[in-house]
Order: sequence, then structure tokens, then C-alpha cells
Amino acid sequence: MGCVAAAVLADLDIRVTIFEAAPQLPLELRASTFHPATLELLTPLGVVPEMIERGLVAERFAYRDRRHGLVAEFDLGSVGDVTRYPFRLQCEQFKLCQILLDRFAANEAVEVRFSMPVARVDQNDHRATVHFTSGESESFDAIVGADGAGSNVRKALDLTFEGMTYADRYVVVSTPFDMAVHLDDLSYVNYISDPDEWLVLLRTVDLWRALFPVGDDESDEQALSDESAERRLQSVVSRPERYEIAHRTIYQVHQRVANEFRVDRAVIVGDAAHINNPLGGMGMNGGVHDAVLLGRGLAGHLNGQITSQQLDHFATIRRDLAIDYVRRHTHANAVSLAAPSGEARQAALANMAVTAREPDEARQYVLQASMIKALWSMEAELDSVHAWPDGLARPLS
Repeated sequence: MGCVAAAVLADLDIRVTIFEAAPQLPLELRASTFHPATLELLTPLGVVPEMIERGLVAERFAYRDRRHGLVAEFDLGSVGDVTRYPFRLQCEQFKLCQILLDRFAANEAVEVRFSMPVARVDQNDHRATVHFTSGESESFDAIVGADGAGSNVRKALDLTFEGMTYADRYVVVSTPFDMAVHLDDLSYVNYISDPDEWLVLLRTVDLWRALFPVGDDESDEQALSDESAERRLQSVVSRPERYEIAHRTIYQVHQRVANEFRVDRAVIVGDAAHINNPLGGMGMNGGVHDAVLLGRGLAGHLNGQITSQQLDHFATIRRDLAIDYVRRHTHANAVSLAAPSGEARQAALANMAVTAREPDEARQYVLQASMIKALWSMEAELDSVHAWPDGLARPLS
């Protein structure tokens, strides 16, 4: 989210220096779904056409039962009257960073420095100072902490990271094998329930990515092994040949939110501010929303157009949305797929099927899942920093 925040600030004539801990842009296959609302917020930066060119348009997403097939399907075209992007864009996060970094190379207002891990920050009434693990330090008018879930910026600001770490672990396995040829009615984004081993199956331009739960009796090494990847993918589509594995990773699941998103001259965004269950693809998207609202608010504050109280309010509403909106939706997805009670899981799927069959209810669900309702709840704040997307309809009064 640091690149997005930098682009927002630079677009408002604020000089920016980006410090990246890694020696080059990480090309990890992390988040890969951009929701319609997020594309709307990114449009003023001029990056969306290239993202679409480098990504895959998913006009539908589906809930399936592993044994019985399609249960419910939602058409994002149902909100085509509200947004110019009635689809999810499957485009890996690093591609957005690549696009922005290419633009920064030609922008004198943005400096990018790699191999600069942050050790801590401090601030006074006049400046905020970043201290690096190398022993160097530099001072600025303000700091945006976008340094991930283990954020040293957040820790240095003495912020708590309230919430919980689930016992669950997820393993993600990616393969170029085309699952859609062998599974009927497969969408590009599929949440698949099963009493034994549920999964999420989604398509990117080059790969099918499958996310599976990891049992308590399985070590990280076992879950990441060739045997584990083969067993899991064979359970999705059985084939005589072994699968080609392009990528695999394992991670633990958290629901945590910092107690504040702003402290004086510093704001935090993205995973530094909140992490959540990935089911629903709202973590990265919420980080973009943070970066746009808090970036524009911070620029306005530095230019004397936004008061400190207004910027505090922006930080509060982003925190409230991370708690009340993102966490609620991702938890609902977890219940429909992975509730420990079979009855609860089946009831959730049945409710999803009813919702999909009722046009009005389906539309309301898509408005929420696409994060359009999240932007609607920030209408006044986005207006105050001139950031309401031109292509997004206003909420009905």
C-alpha cells in the first residue's frame, strides 16, 4: 500500500520518498483480487487500464459444494448501473506496484530506495524521523507506515494490534493446469464448501490458485511438500499425470486491528493497520482504501486544507470499517465454508442460495462484496478531499 499512498501524495504535489526493506520489488503471489470499488479509487491515478490489460476480468463469483457442484452464483453485472467496473479484476498486487514504480521513475516528486528496512520512528512537534537498521536516519514532515503486519512503524508508535490469531493455517498451491475444462460451471472465483476439506479456487491470468485449510496434525513442512500439493490438487480434479506446481505458500490467519491509525505526524495503512481472514479478498482492497483516504487527508493536512481533527476522523472511519465491515464479511465467508458444525455450514450455503435467487437480495450482497457499500459509507469524507470517484453512483438518500 506504500506505492498507492505515494502515488496519491505525489498527485497532490507532495514530495515522497519510499523506503522498501527488500532489495527489489517482491514478486510474491499474494493478494490478486481487486474489487470494483477499489478500481474506482485507483482510476484517478491512471493505472486501471494497464491493470486490466495485465489481469483477468471476473464477471461472476460462485459458492459451490465440493460434492454437489454449484450452489449460488453472483453476477457483478447486477451493479453495472452503479460502477464503471462491474467485475472483479484478477491481477496480482505486485503488478500494480510495478505499474506505479515505472511511473515513479519518471516523476521527480517520488524517490524510491530499496534495501532500507525500518527499525523505528520517532517524532516531535516539527518533524518525524525514520531510523533504519543500517544506522541511518532521515526526517520528514510526515510518515505513512505501510510496512506490513509486523510493522515496526506501528510498534514504534506504541500502538496495540488488537484481535486474535486463529488456530487455522492456510496453504496456497498454484498450477497452470486449467481446472475449468474439467469442472462444470466454474467461475474465475469460487468458494467451495466441504465437510472434510473446503477450498477457494480462483483464476489469475496464468494460473489457478487453490487455497486449502491445514489440519492440526500436519506440520508446515508437510503441508508445503510435493505430496501434499499433489494430494490436494488431485482431490479437486483427478488426473493420471502429476500436477505442475508453480508456487506454494503457507500462512496463519489473523483478525487484528490497530487501536489507532494516526498518531500525530504518522499514519498507518494496509496490513500495518489491519489484517483479516483472506476469504473475500478484502485485505488488500481495504489497504488501498486506507491509502487513498488517509493519503489525500494527509496531503490536505500538510497543505493546510484539512484540520488535524478531520484527519483523525478519517483514521477513525477507516478503523471502524476494518472492524465492522471487512471483518464481518470475511467471517461470514469463513462460516459458509469452514464452520466446524456441518449443520451451520449447510445452513449458510442454503441461505447463500436463497440470496442468489432473489434479484434484490443478490444485488445487495454484490454491493457489499464489491465494497461499494464501504465507499458509500465514506461519501462525506471522500467528498471533503475531492476523491469521490466520477464513475461511482452516489448512495440513495
